[in-house]
Amino acid sequence: MTDPGSGPLSGTGVTVREAGPGDAVGGVPARWVALPETVEEIAAVLRACAAHDLAAVPVGGGTKLHWGPPPERCDVLLDLCCMNEVLEHAAGDLVVRVQAGVTMEALAGVLAAEGQELALDVPFAEGATVGGTLAAALPGPRAFRYGAARDLLIGITVVLADGTIARSGGKVVKNVAGYDLGKLFTGSYGTLGVIAEATFRLHPLPGERCWVVAEVPADDVPGIAAALAASQAEPSAVEVDRPEPGGPVTLAALVEGTAAGKRAEALRDLAGAGTVTSVPPPWWGLVPANELLVEVRFPPAACGAVLAAASGCGLSLRGSAVAGRVSLEPWEPVGEAALPALVTGLRERVEAAGGRVNVLATPYAGVDRWGRVSSLPLMRRVKERFDPGRRMSPGRLTGGV
Repeated sequence: MTDPGSGPLSGTGVTVREAGPGDAVGGVPARWVALPETVEEIAAVLRACAAHDLAAVPVGGGTKLHWGPPPERCDVLLDLCCMNEVLEHAAGDLVVRVQAGVTMEALAGVLAAEGQELALDVPFAEGATVGGTLAAALPGPRAFRYGAARDLLIGITVVLADGTIARSGGKVVKNVAGYDLGKLFTGSYGTLGVIAEATFRLHPLPGERCWVVAEVPADDVPGIAAALAASQAEPSAVEVDRPEPGGPVTLAALVEGTAAGKRAEALRDLAGAGTVTSVPPPWWGLVPANELLVEVRFPPAACGAVLAAASGCGLSLRGSAVAGRVSLEPWEPVGEAALPALVTGLRERVEAAGGRVNVLATPYAGVDRWGRVSSLPLMRRVKERFDPGRRMSPGRLTGGV
């Protein structure tokens, strides 16, 4: 890898190479790949992109680059693999500050050595980075107890489209007045700027973990899940897995910490069936790997309606019955011609129950990925404020944002 002697990025001092066949986002090939090693180098690349009207797409581990629509253009792939340091771990304060290219596995290892953890469950994406996890913002099972990525994030450093470095929350140096950058950039898919560093609130590693695993009739799932969620045994997560539409549902609840075994037994008694184990079920926390992936968000009270809608549309289901989040994939292959009707039918059923349907990944164009989004005018105003030249991952969000 070299820094080319000519070209729009030649004066940045950043390692740059010409893009190869594998350097594409959603089938849109990049022209160059930049590999910055500091926040300042990210800023230098984005200033060069601004000067030459080049579109930039940030990438971490690349595990979720196929989610969302392809960008309208991708001149520079901004690879953060070299920004992989844990910058500060204040174990006594339960706080850690890391660069965006640190993998979740590497971070977990560093924190575990001090008996701590970042309570984000991302085993579904080996090689997933901190920046990518924030940008995609898909919650894991324990979001029910600890919250999602945006809830554990207490500080963030970002680089805006014009090369401005901005910080918000912990370790504040410069703020963008009026904006909570952490919440804005979490789930932004790289459309507002580049996440460079993040500061998180940590938790002590629990001394014990136990799962209650039971096969239950689909009609009983809403009642059992609600009872488990409200139990004084305080589960950290309650997940469901239904690999065959119309088939039985496997329900699993996680209990952590003091007397986890006894508390898990109480949950088993409450469920009326199941086993208590120290090993999670093999599907726990895993997002289906199908090239077609649908996400449903819903009020927990609508769990039964979502189960029925997924089954009626021939979709397998996995996710949280109590946090109102499941991932769906087709039980049998769905062709390009049939997919729009399937998504429309599912969306009608789910929206009638107060939920939302997002198509995270699809091999086909022409699918309405997002449905009606009431916040779209606000999203467009925020995009205009942060990226008026539409150079950051343009078109990766709903409405072409």
